[in-house]
Amino acid sequence: MPVYNKLVRDLIPQVIEKSGSKFTTRILDPSEHLTEIKNKLSEEVKEFQETMNRQDALEELADILELIHAALPIHDATFEELEKIRLAKKQKRGGFKEGVYLIEVQDE
Repeated sequence: MPVYNKLVRDLIPQVIEKSGSKFTTRILDPSEHLTEIKNKLSEEVKEFQETMNRQDALEELADILELIHAALPIHDATFEELEKIRLAKKQKRGGFKEGVYLIEVQDE
């Protein structure tokens, strides 16, 4: 039997059960949960970097967004609060839409 030892989506146990396979799971405590969200986020970002087409890119971005949603309650935060912070940072320093690539800055 393969050993995964990783965070999975909430309905994966039901999917495995419907396939007739046996499995073992446990519920993580909040600190473990946050650690595993960070691990999974790294995995999903790597998968996003490896995408070669629009559909795969959107699938990986959706996974990344789902992990962000999962991390927010651990920090006692809402998506609205996160969005407010994102917009404030964008107003102050801009976004990443234009593709500005900084090459160097000369010290005075």
